[in-house]
Amino acid sequence: MSPVVQAYAGQAASLPDPIPIVHGLVTDAVIWIEGIPAPAESAMAAPAAKLQMAQKGQNFVPRVVAVSVGQVVDFPNFDPIFHNAFSVSPVKRFDLGKYPRGQSRKVLFNKAGIVQVFCDIHANMAGYIRVVPSPARTEPDGFGDFAISNVPSGTYTLKVWHPDFPELERKIEVPASGDLEIQVDYGAPRGAPGVAQEGDRR
Repeated sequence: MSPVVQAYAGQAASLPDPIPIVHGLVTDAVIWIEGIPAPAESAMAAPAAKLQMAQKGQNFVPRVVAVSVGQVVDFPNFDPIFHNAFSVSPVKRFDLGKYPRGQSRKVLFNKAGIVQVFCDIHANMAGYIRVVPSPARTEPDGFGDFAISNVPSGTYTLKVWHPDFPELERKIEVPASGDLEIQVDYGAPRGAPGVAQEGDRR
């Protein structure tokens, strides 16, 4: 009798349930400022933190990653199964292929816009890369607070994007000294109950 070769040990049923997608989280918002003069904008370094969208719990974590044009995002796989990350968005098309736990792939985002990310193995997996044209960007914390520092005085456009809400924009006047405080409120997200709020302190 020929030996039976089992390519993948274990059972898929033994894996934990996928992390559920929660809609309307304030931490999924992306905030940025447009209209900053080019010399001042070039002096504002993009956030140096390593950007990643992990494949974890059979989902993309975090659901939303904010990047400035020219930044790279890592896609590490932390699950004990194969995953894939791909996008057919016009802003950035890519397919990273299937790879196991412990491996990662990188993607450079060089055009502003919205990039939806999926896994061709697990239909429930979906994430967003929001590429913004300005280094003056941030994401709120769990309390809805955020800050954008070193913005020169002047009149600009503040934009807020969230996958579950319409995009917002507001004209703001940054003073020569002191802080500008802004409150942005959202109603219930599309397709899910609840309220998300964003508060801003520059």
